[in-house]
Amino acid sequence: MEIRLNPDNEMVARLREGLRRTGGYCPCKREHTDDNYCMCREFREQIADPNFEGFCHCRLYYKAK
Repeated sequence: MEIRLNPDNEMVARLREGLRRTGGYCPCKREHTDDNYCMCREFREQIADPNFEGFCHCRLYYKAK
């Protein structure tokens, strides 16, 4: 399993700015809950699946098999 940043550096910069503004919470989600703190629960659950390959919800991280 490998988790890496999106290869689009401009998108990564925008998302990191969003994370900075929200105090580390996913900038794509409205609620600031523990489940939405980056790396969000949704993606942590996805990467626990050995068959999952793809981006997190906001497309900051990518999990490769």
